Amino acid sequence: MTLKSAAALVGALLIGASAAHAETLVIAGRDGGYADALALAVESYKAANPGLEVERLALGGGPLREKVTIAMREKAGAYDVVMLDDIWAVEFMSNGWLSELDALDEDFVAPARAVARYPVGEGPFYAKPFVGNVELFAYNTALFDKHGLNRPESWTDVVNAAKTIDEAEDGVSGVVFRGKKANPIVTGFLPILWAHGGRVVTDDGAAGLDSEAALDALNLYLDLAQYAPKGVETYNSGEVRDALMQGTTAMAIELWPSWAPDLDDPEKSKVVGQIEIMAAPGQVQGPAPMLGTWLVAVPADAPNPERGKDFIAFLTSPEVQKVLALEVGTPPTRASVYRDAEVVDAYRWYPAQVAALNNAQPRARITQWAEVETILGDFLQLALIGEMEPKAALEGANQRIARALAR
Repeated sequence: MTLKSAAALVGALLIGASAAHAETLVIAGRDGGYADALALAVESYKAANPGLEVERLALGGGPLREKVTIAMREKAGAYDVVMLDDIWAVEFMSNGWLSELDALDEDFVAPARAVARYPVGEGPFYAKPFVGNVELFAYNTALFDKHGLNRPESWTDVVNAAKTIDEAEDGVSGVVFRGKKANPIVTGFLPILWAHGGRVVTDDGAAGLDSEAALDALNLYLDLAQYAPKGVETYNSGEVRDALMQGTTAMAIELWPSWAPDLDDPEKSKVVGQIEIMAAPGQVQGPAPMLGTWLVAVPADAPNPERGKDFIAFLTSPEVQKVLALEVGTPPTRASVYRDAEVVDAYRWYPAQVAALNNAQPRARITQWAEVETILGDFLQLALIGEMEPKAALEGANQRIARALAR
């Protein structure tokens, strides 16, 4: 399927396909692979809408957030469509900066659908999920088979497998993760915390790290760290990907969909066909991988809101989601695309990816999350490098998070 054929299939969704006069649609979006996806979609959409002009910004995450925040705070009427990280969207929705959209159909994967609403899961829809990012877990089946290990179903299984392989294999660590403070270390820790039943922020908006569940989770995380590479406290995405692809680790507690294709590329990977991808293991409760959805929305002050809504309907349609998955590798948000035989043939891990998405947990739906994440990341790393005892680190983080939430 091509994007042109996808455009024809969703033609019924399009408004003013034969516009007689020049019309402009302004989109503020991400750079990188997401920009490639938007560019393909825009090309097809323009072909179905003669006379339409499209202006598209492609920015890094930080600059994008800053630019659209300023524009909406000042009611500048600068954009018709904006791309938002699901955690930023809380601020935009709660401030009334986004237009209400029609209800989303249930083909959207449920956790991604839920964060498109405010309050989450129950209020009106203010966005549509565009990118179905979810945190995944990876393990080397060749190493597991060699040592008679089963697929890890719990985080305790992960610790035991890491110990077995780390002690038996020269030059191979039992596990790898991002230990760099702030977002990297927090992202790896959250599925462990949630699987233990812990929360950074409770459902009623209070700091939640002063719990036995949180302490159990941190202790397990530090047990895992014994079998990680030396210097893991400075590791970021590049080091984790390299360890997996070079076969120098048995497991990665964090893997994102954009990393997965390289694992089966013989020009980049030494472990082609050996890495199994799955949802993060459970513990006290079932798997709880972190949701990382990117949303698209129409600003409340958009100069061309109906066109913006129409483009979003096109962009998130099953037909276009399939094309973008196959041509660019954009993780879909439509359940039907994950079941499509052509897509699964291209991406063998998609059944596991949608299973992870169906169990995914959003980060706390608070406007202070960026500050909370930084605080937690600082204290987690202090525990990781041995400068604070686990209980003291959690107590310190909880006190500072409580003050941040009170502001």
